[in-house]
Amino acid sequence: MKFLSLTAGFVLPAVLASAAQAQLVNHKDLSLATALAIATTASETCKAQGNRVTVAVIGRTGELIVQLRGDDASPHTIENSFRKAYTARTFRTASGEFGQRQKENAPGFALWLSNISATPGGLPIKVGDDVIGAVGVSGSPGGDKDEACAKAGLDKVADQLK
Repeated sequence: MKFLSLTAGFVLPAVLASAAQAQLVNHKDLSLATALAIATTASETCKAQGNRVTVAVIGRTGELIVQLRGDDASPHTIENSFRKAYTARTFRTASGEFGQRQKENAPGFALWLSNISATPGGLPIKVGDDVIGAVGVSGSPGGDKDEACAKAGLDKVADQLK
């Protein structure tokens, strides 16, 4: 019993000292204004090219911040734009690059996860190496065109992502 008391006497102060030194996580998050600027620019870029798209911008934890459905965009673009953004956020890379990796490294287990899309059009939003969200575009004839619009949205706010 004396050994237990002695051990507790050493362990308890160590645990309490460790907890006292714990720190809060400090990070940047997307504001509504920044998310809206990304989405609006991406949407307008695709519209100017004659494409009817939906744009989704999600935050750090995969939550939807803003989603814009363009005039006459197909109904499936709502879900697909979110899925592209979610894939880019989750895997910290472009959704098209994720898809290419899955082709090259079968069996591609990640393709079976919820809200994942292996098609181009989703890009992570980064501050340095920290992924703080993602943008996804769906509706252009070809994911490369969706991705170009997403990139235009990110370029619009590049000065804020530092």
